[in-house]
Formats: sequence, C-alpha cells, structure tokens
Amino acid sequence: KADCTRLLLLSVSAATPTEEMNGAGNLMDFLDEPFPDVSTYEDFHTIDWLREKSRDTDRHRKITSKSKESLWELIKSLLDAWSGWVVMLLIGLLSGTLAGVIDLAVDWMTDLKEGVCLSAFWYSHEQCCWTSNETTFDDRDKCPQWQKWAELMTGHAEGAGAYVLNYFLYILWALLFSFLAVSLVRVFAPYACGSGIPEIKTILSGFIIRGYLGKWTLLIKTVTLVLAVSSGLSLGKEGPLVHVACCCGNLFCSLFSKYSKNEGKRREVLSAAAAAGVSVAFGAPIGGVLFSLEEVSYYFPLKTLWRSFFAALVAAFTLRSINPFGNSRLVLFYVEYHTPWYMAELVPFILLGVFGGLWGTLFIRANIAWCRRRKTTQLGKYPVLEVIAVTGITALLAYPNPYTRRSTSELISELFNDCGALESSQLCDYVNNPNMSRPVDDIPDRPAGPGVYNALWQLTLALIFKIVITIFTFGMKIPSGLFIPSMMAYHHHDWIIFKNWCRPGADCVTPGLYAMVGAAACLGGVTRMTVSLVVIMFELTGGLEYIVPLMAAAVTSKWVADAFGKEGIYESHILLNGYPYLDVRDEFTHRTLATDVMRPRRNDPPLAVLTQDSTTVEDVETLIKDTDYNGFPVVVSRESERLIGFVQRRDLTLAIKNARQKQDGVVSSSVVYFTEDAPQLPASNPQPLKLRRILNLSPFTVTDHTPMETVVDIFRKLGLRQCLVTRSGRLLGIITKKDVLRHMAQMMNQDPESIMFN
Repeated sequence: KADCTRLLLLSVSAATPTEEMNGAGNLMDFLDEPFPDVSTYEDFHTIDWLREKSRDTDRHRKITSKSKESLWELIKSLLDAWSGWVVMLLIGLLSGTLAGVIDLAVDWMTDLKEGVCLSAFWYSHEQCCWTSNETTFDDRDKCPQWQKWAELMTGHAEGAGAYVLNYFLYILWALLFSFLAVSLVRVFAPYACGSGIPEIKTILSGFIIRGYLGKWTLLIKTVTLVLAVSSGLSLGKEGPLVHVACCCGNLFCSLFSKYSKNEGKRREVLSAAAAAGVSVAFGAPIGGVLFSLEEVSYYFPLKTLWRSFFAALVAAFTLRSINPFGNSRLVLFYVEYHTPWYMAELVPFILLGVFGGLWGTLFIRANIAWCRRRKTTQLGKYPVLEVIAVTGITALLAYPNPYTRRSTSELISELFNDCGALESSQLCDYVNNPNMSRPVDDIPDRPAGPGVYNALWQLTLALIFKIVITIFTFGMKIPSGLFIPSMMAYHHHDWIIFKNWCRPGADCVTPGLYAMVGAAACLGGVTRMTVSLVVIMFELTGGLEYIVPLMAAAVTSKWVADAFGKEGIYESHILLNGYPYLDVRDEFTHRTLATDVMRPRRNDPPLAVLTQDSTTVEDVETLIKDTDYNGFPVVVSRESERLIGFVQRRDLTLAIKNARQKQDGVVSSSVVYFTEDAPQLPASNPQPLKLRRILNLSPFTVTDHTPMETVVDIFRKLGLRQCLVTRSGRLLGIITKKDVLRHMAQMMNQDPESIMFN
C-alpha cells in the first residue's frame, strides 16, 4: 500500500543528462518535486478512499521520521497533530456565531412583517417591549413602543381598514423577502438552495461537487436562509444550518494542507462540522454527534467521534454566549416537564408513531412526485415565479390563523409548553370559578374555556395547511429545511380509563409532551432517524423521564414508514438527483456475478488498456481524447492481457503535459514505459518517458465468478472507485461504482440510467 501511495505523488524533474544508454537520453522519472493538481479529482467524480488513506499514512510516516531530526521538525509534527483540534475549534466558533446571527435576524425580520419598534427599529417585538414600563399582564405583547403598520400609517390600530392594511403589508413583506432570497441564490450561489443534507450525505460518501461548500455558498446561504424563514414559508432552518456548518468546515480545511490536499481527511472534518450544525440547530450537542454518525457520515473513525463532540460543544457554547432568545437556552422551544407519564399513555404514544410513519410516507411520495414534475416540465424553468407563487399563497392563507401566522419556532414553542399560571396562550384558557376551593393556578380540575375550543379548530386547520404547503415548499430554489409537524393533546382526565391512574388535582395528561412526541414521530417518519432523534428531543426537554415515550414513537414511526419504502426524504432526493450514493443500509440479495456487471459487455468494443512498454505518447493522448474513462488498466501486452496495474486518467494527463513542458526530447513518438527497468534503446530513437511512479501496482481485483453481493459489500466498506475483474491473472473487465449502482437499480426494477454521475 505504501508503494501504491507513493506512486500517486506525481512530480517532475528537469532533464539533466547524466548517463547514456546506447545513445538514448536519460529516462524521466516523476518523483522529485510535486506539481499542482496532482492526485486531485475532477468535478462530479468519486474519490478513491484507499488511495487517500494510503497517502495520509505516508505523509504521517514522513513527518514522524523527520521529527527526530531537529527541534523545529518536532514542533512542526506537534502542530500537525493539533491542527485537527484547531480546525474543530474554529468550526465551532464560526458556526455558533452564524447560528446566533441567523436567529436574531430571523426574529427581527419575522416581526417586521407585522410592525416596527419606534424606539429602535432593529428590535423585534419582544425585545421592544422588554424595556417598556407600560405593559400589563393581560396585554403583555402590547406596548406603546411597538406599533403595527396600520397604526403607524393611519393612526388606527383596530377596525376592518387596519386589518386589511396589515394583511396587505404582511403579504408584501413576505413576497419581498422570498424574492430577494431566490434572486440571490439564482445569481450568486445556485448551490445555496434546498436543505443541503442530501448533497452533504453524497459528498461525505466520497463524491466531488466543487463549489457546494464554497465561500460564496456560505455567504449566500446564511443571508438567504434568514430571508426564506422570515418570509413565513413552511420551512425550517435546521437542515440548512448543517450545510452552513459544513461550509465553515470546508473553509477552514483550506488553511491546513493536511486537509486541503487529502479528500478523505477533509471528509472527516465535514462529518464533525455536520455535528456542530445540528448542535446549534436544536441545541443538542450529543444529538448532533449521533446525527452525524447515524444519518450523514459514510466513514466515521473513533477520532472523528471525539472531534465531532468537541466541535458540537464549542458551537453550543458560542451560541449560548450570544443568547439570541434571551432565555439562556440554545433554542426557542426548549421546555422542561416535571409531570410523570403513565403506562396506559404508551398506547396514544404508539398511535402517534403510527401517524408519524404514515405522514412521513405521504410527505415523501407527494414531495418527490412534485419535485420530479418540477424537473421534467416547464415548471423547473421558472424557479423565481414558483417561489413567489408559493409565498403568496402561504402568506394569504397563513395570516388569518394566528397559529400559521407566527414563525415555526414560536408555534412549536407554544405547543411544547405546559400550561401554568403565567401562560396567556388560548390553549391555557380554562374557566376560573371564584367559588372553587382550590387555588387559581390549579388547572387540572378546571373545565376548558372557549379559548381552548377555539384553539383546537385553529390548530386543526393549521395542521392541514402545513401538511399540504410543506409538500410544495421543500425543494424550491431557496434554503429550506423540514418543518416539524407538531400535534397537541387535550385534557380528558375525567374519562373512565383514566380514573385509576389520575390523582385528583394533579396533571393527568401533559399536552406539551404529546406535541413533542408527535413532532418526533413525524420527523422520524420523514427522515427515518431513530437514536439521534430521540437524543435530540431528550436534550430539548432536559429530562430522562420521557425517553421511553420518545423511543416508542420513533421506532413505531420508522417501522410503519419502512413498510411502505426504505428511503427517507434525504435518500429519496439523492435518488431523484441521480447522485452516486451507495447506501450502507441497502441490502443486495440477488444471485448475480461480477461477470454479469463488468464492462465491456457482449458486443461492446474491447476494454481500453495501456501496455507496459509499447505505447507511445501519441497513443496515450489519443486514448485520453477519444474516451472519458477515469483511468486505464496497464497490461503486459494486448495478447497476454496479464494485469500490471492501474493508472488514473488525470495523473496520466498531467504527467505528459509537464514532461512536454519541462524536458526536451519528449515527442509524440516517445515510448511510455511502466516497467521498473527500461530496455536499452538506439541513439536515434526519441527519448522515452518512464511513468511507473504514477502506476497503482496493487489495484483491487475480483475474479469473474465473485458474487455481486460480495462486490457490493467491498465497494461499500472500502469506498472503492473501481475494481478490475480477472481470471487467473488475465484482465477481463472493469466494474465502477456507477456500474454497481446501475445494476442495483436494475435489480429493483428502477431506471438504471437515473444514475447520472461518474
């Protein structure tokens, strides 16, 4: 393997004739000084994990041996060892800071649609009324410093005219925000749209998408995420925050050659960055680490686990220091429950899981059908018009209902919170009978008031509206995360089934707990997350007591959803976009062999190969020009077809290009040698080119009778880019990752041509 890696470190040396071989000039061998772009990959190609791992092992061995030579080299080796932790620190600081800025900006711009603070226009509604001495308990949201637009413009706060004007301006602000968001994405950073998680999963599996984690994408995603969420569209900022954190990780990777020059090491950093993103999105550092491990990462060694934990910790600490919500919490909807749950409640919890699984299946199928229609019809040509139309419909229907008018985080916060004496929500409008002997704040035995019934039908309408509109919103050309559909329960403590386990005067059912379990079930049904989802929800509540209800709902939702299809929303979008993602959770049980999948197939032209000592520079350049393969097998001769090794297309191109520039005598008729010792040539022959050092002498091979089940497993676990098929050492064909994916699609009666990339 060390030999295999050294071959990849292409370099060029100037030709200095030191020895004559029967009149021939000296042979050029590439390993003296590296030149740019060696061993890198082209856009939309897959990396070779074994090659990257081997290169890093060689680099580490070289640093270790040099560290014994001098004190300076020892210091350099220590700096190299600590560079990973420095990168994690920087990622945590920047992602936490950006999350805090996004939260503050969203809070202000969401309120800007309804009114403005006269004392300081940059204050949100809540911040504006914090300092007011004229607020009352009943009208805590009203203060003279905050005025709605109608009151500011006409002087009238109430009445039909004021309502219509506020309604109109609400829609106008929403359209302006969404138009700015989609325009910025379209003009400056097309990769800033969507949630980003499907692409990040694909990138972490070894795929190259240049620019997806670039500086422009980071800047535009951050700005447009604020605009998109503030517009009132049915989307969240959780998924896009993972993309933002990964952009931060990619940015800091460029500062250290250890990560910038090794795509495998870069992906270890990106895995940790994804954990930091979830940490600041949900205020759940441990859940973030588990999310990265369970959901997005392809290769997750133990040291990446530790570094992910550190990055998530720093990110959460940074966000807590900013304190964007003023409640010393990382998220707006953090809650604490102290009421125990009862065994009989497992039945409704499991029913919530069933509902979540069914909802997840419905959402995935409807959303993918709509996104496919967008890709295959004229609709996809007008992304700006689509965003404007959906925003207009959303704002028009959302304003009349107070539960859809407010932001997603505020809605979830109200549904999660338990009723208490200080709550002003309609959901806590219980009849207060002055003749009751119990204190006023003893809610459980009080009958529901009109506000509760009013809130119930408004929430029902809100649920239906959110279910429908989210299907059309997710996947548009703006940053969009998944909204967590939440549900609420209602006090029925006087039912006969509750008589035995409800103590008089005590909370029998905690509605906020049902909302939280319902949210977990729905999110689990859509994404198929289990362990990380339960831990995230547990960190949101701060209590171990509700682990069992959450586990029951999450597992049930996954079982129900898996009964209709194994792919979650992110995997479905990966399939829709044709990314070459080989999911480790997919099972391959078909009884096919490597010979059934390898190329060339019957009636195909023969495999493009190079010979070890009879191919000219012109032959190589013609082969590169006429084909688009990523590499070529090298054989002893075309007659024997005995395999010698494998050479990458990009390395071959760069080697010849640099040889022509830096050494006289290399012409089109020069013979390319991949052998250890070149034969003696007549003086009249053109100078040969020795390229053995760029040859991979240990390419991965399988025999033609290897079961495809084994081949698929090898590609998954070793992250191969391609493997060669031989019989008794004789080359028969090649299997690429794309061939494996196409074969798997064919076996599942899907279109094999849907796998579009290399």
